Amino acid sequence: MERGLNTRCLHLEETEGKTENYGALSYPIYQTATYAHPGVGQSTGYDYSRLQNPTREHLEKTVANLEGGTDAFALSTGMAAITLLMEIFKPGDHIIAEADLYGGSIRLFDNVSKKNNYEFTYVNCSKDDIEGSIKENTKAIYIETPTNPMMNVSDIEKIAAIAKKHNCILIVDNTFLSPYFQNPLKLGADVVIHSGTKFLGGHNDTLAGFIVTNNKEIQEKLRFLIKTTGAGLAPFDSWLILRGIKTLGLRMEQSQKNAIRIANWLKTQKIVTKVFYPGLPEHPGHEIIKKQARGFGSMITFNVDSREHALKILENVRMIKFAESLGGVETLITYPTTQTHADVPEEVRLRNGITPCTLRMSTGIEDSDDLIYELENAFKGLE
Repeated sequence: MERGLNTRCLHLEETEGKTENYGALSYPIYQTATYAHPGVGQSTGYDYSRLQNPTREHLEKTVANLEGGTDAFALSTGMAAITLLMEIFKPGDHIIAEADLYGGSIRLFDNVSKKNNYEFTYVNCSKDDIEGSIKENTKAIYIETPTNPMMNVSDIEKIAAIAKKHNCILIVDNTFLSPYFQNPLKLGADVVIHSGTKFLGGHNDTLAGFIVTNNKEIQEKLRFLIKTTGAGLAPFDSWLILRGIKTLGLRMEQSQKNAIRIANWLKTQKIVTKVFYPGLPEHPGHEIIKKQARGFGSMITFNVDSREHALKILENVRMIKFAESLGGVETLITYPTTQTHADVPEEVRLRNGITPCTLRMSTGIEDSDDLIYELENAFKGLE
């Protein structure tokens, strides 16, 4: 019997029945760069922390277990994870990517990956003809679901079938839902990406990124690349993410409860013209996300009736912080036009639905009554 997710956030079965590390319940921070050898040609299993570190290895096994992968790779940031993954491709390769990606991913693809002679085609993977964009040199399809920030939901199983039909790999950025709510590898994806800074860490106190795979060939390439490029996550940061994962399920459930209540409250506000949250029955991806995930998450995007009102809300919030990140215990609100998607060309932002009236909120674990009261004050006098 497969253990429940909350149990797997805390325990690795392979360590049970053992009293290692002096019985420490909190996995130790092996704050070392190098390791002594017992003798010539002998090793403790660790040689140099760029190659591997016990704390990082324990974290990687935990994340791989949560996602149903055979291996995971912990890196210094989410962008470091995507950058490393791009190294498995070669000049001339073509990648189909979701049009409504996090702005940092688009910046990487357009300014670094294209310099390496990779070709990208951006499509709305929730509704456009993905198969019609496949070429002879197409090697991968790269999606987020739900997308950042417009919350578009793509059918992972359907896209996985298209990828396999054309001998491509499917890469899914699973940051918004985390492995607690969604497991793309079990739906046919080959690679899962996470910004571990967000829900996995959950406390806005460290940066991290993850690649998870169940493809042996990709796994071997990435293990070679991570030791070669040197972007592996440091021991202390690995420990912080391990600590965060222990409460992943509890945080995701509470944050989602808050998100559902706030999304419905936003629908009642006169200055709010549109709410994008896949937990709402009217969301076009509602039935798909119900099919492929165990929850809707805690990310809400909404439009108000003017740029002036959007900026005023950002100025009015107090307990809710105007900040760029997401996935922590604190509720945050951000302005994609000048923050997360500032480097995306304006015409692309507008085409994707990101306007000067768009706000994105990451609900935390505060009492929902307090969050609603805060928003009521922020909206006061704007109608």
